[in-house]
Amino acid sequence: MNNNFIENIQSCYSDLSIEDFYLNEIGQNNDVLIVNKSLVFRFPKYKNGIIQLRRETEILKYIKGIVSTPIPNPIYQSFEEVEPGKVFTGYKLIDGVPLWKESLTNVKSVELVKRLANQLVSFLVELHSISGEKASRDLKLKVRNPSEEMYNLYDKIQNTLFPFIRKDAQKEISQSFETFLKGKAFSNLDITLIHGDFGASNILWNPETSMISGIIDFGGSGLGDPAYDFAGILSSYGEEFFEMCINLYPNGNEISERVNFYKSTFALQETLHGIENDDRQAFESGLKDYR
Repeated sequence: MNNNFIENIQSCYSDLSIEDFYLNEIGQNNDVLIVNKSLVFRFPKYKNGIIQLRRETEILKYIKGIVSTPIPNPIYQSFEEVEPGKVFTGYKLIDGVPLWKESLTNVKSVELVKRLANQLVSFLVELHSISGEKASRDLKLKVRNPSEEMYNLYDKIQNTLFPFIRKDAQKEISQSFETFLKGKAFSNLDITLIHGDFGASNILWNPETSMISGIIDFGGSGLGDPAYDFAGILSSYGEEFFEMCINLYPNGNEISERVNFYKSTFALQETLHGIENDDRQAFESGLKDYR
């Protein structure tokens, strides 16, 4: 399979000399190939991933001048033949490793932790400064209605997942969704461009300097509720670091309620992803607390 990937890259970019490459197994939706230890090529595994990759590429080009944190810059791309294995984008590898929760816990200096929080929030402030209106005009993105999306998610969870979930957990889920969807949380919502999957695996840092070195994987990017990106922080790093971040964000306290609710849906979303893409591991891991 790897050789097919390499052939496809070479047929589009014959002057790129490829000395070595290996498959990096992390991607849920893409096969990720590291070439010459310095380039990242992503090949969507599914048809719908191709549409996503094209949209992601447009978004990355659009925000390049707006955010100051390093992000992927797709210098190589092929969208001619729309089939998995043929479509790809490639960008220069961004230095750094994922900022896992353990890594953050091991940063003993409060000042350095604050600086990391500051860097993450600065990135989000820049990204969220792009209003829904502007982004939908410039990028032809569909305006998503977060409360509608949550209604749809609730619907899917009831129809698809409830058969696998124990009764008392079903009750809790229903209560949580219904309280939230009928409440006031959605009333003062500003739709902006969001990252959409702002968790530890997509936040890169340099452990030597304790600095954020880049943000990757904008596959879930689009128009949405800024609170959704903070739910990624809360889910990845826990309450204390999240509080530090939300306090640095303009009017952060107004979005906290939505952040907590979104976070509570993540495991169920993972389970649904598992069912929809026949990914047993995602299914089991998302469902483990609800069985």
